[in-house]
Amino acid sequence: MLAACGSVPLPPADEIPPARPGVSAAPGDFGPLPPPITQGKSRWQPVRWAELPGFADDSLHEAWNAWLKSCERPGPAFAPLCGEVRRLSIATPAGQREWMMQRLQPYRVEPLQAGSEALLTGYYEPVLDASRQPSARHAVPLYRPPLNLASRKPWYSRQEIDTLPEARAALRGREIAYLADPLDALSLQIQGSGRVRIAEPDGSVRMVRLAFAATNDQPYRSVGGWLLQQGLLRDASWPGIKAWAAQNPQRVGEMLWSNPRVVFFREEPMSELDAAFGPRGAQGVPLTPGRSIAVDKESIPYGTPVWLASTGPVTSLQRLVLAQDTGSAIVGAVRADFFTGWGPEAGELAGRLKQPLRLWVLWPR
Repeated sequence: MLAACGSVPLPPADEIPPARPGVSAAPGDFGPLPPPITQGKSRWQPVRWAELPGFADDSLHEAWNAWLKSCERPGPAFAPLCGEVRRLSIATPAGQREWMMQRLQPYRVEPLQAGSEALLTGYYEPVLDASRQPSARHAVPLYRPPLNLASRKPWYSRQEIDTLPEARAALRGREIAYLADPLDALSLQIQGSGRVRIAEPDGSVRMVRLAFAATNDQPYRSVGGWLLQQGLLRDASWPGIKAWAAQNPQRVGEMLWSNPRVVFFREEPMSELDAAFGPRGAQGVPLTPGRSIAVDKESIPYGTPVWLASTGPVTSLQRLVLAQDTGSAIVGAVRADFFTGWGPEAGELAGRLKQPLRLWVLWPR
């Protein structure tokens, strides 16, 4: 979209911005900046590299693994750079940083309309135990998409799936496995995928990935929001929701029905290499813990390197990430879901992460 930067005359000394410690001058850090870019719901405002907080301190090699994944399915803007990205995977952080400053232009992401919330949340890949066969302990089914899913839009709601004979009949035989806790099933559906240890009828145990396959096309409603509206809870974090459910088992069904959306899954085998990365995001590449984000694709194209800065009560982040996924709740220009990884610690961080956000896209010159 932007022409390569040619040689430009140096401006007067008093017009050259001071460099941040550890950040040397780059072609885009003096002279005129390119014009702003309107991208869907966002406006990209060109800035100097010196504006990016913490740019000199990030461990770029961690993000490079995510960038290499994006280069498996690059968009048209970044495909020409992927050869260089691959060669730089063995470069020093200083070499990677210098290349970025030469080849990319940072733009601060701003909403087109005032009042849009700048928010960072988190998501993760649950690790759960399941049984291939139902039992008194494992009685909560996870389903493949029903064969008649396309015949009815929206398909049956969560409450209708639990109560209507015709909905239950359509899902008979589509069970993949059974969980013990309905909130674990809900968590798996909210996150969109998970690692599941399935006990088979012969006594063996297999670790598989349940990946997103489809939804019932019903709207997503936050069960935490429902609890807040009912005045039943003040802490709407996932740990707070689970604690309330443990104390009020007779109302768990009512809480679950407040979210009519249901996610259907497909089962995928997990090799040792698969286990080192997260599930495939909307870009079609595996997610990297701490370096992949979900974005509104109308504001930031998939595969775009993004500088992310967020400080709040849960964590402080200043780092390079890749836009590799999206989500139904990720709407707006300055809005991101941070992939924290898998397992209980990742779930704890993702469940509590909700804090202010700043984003800069790093676009080819």
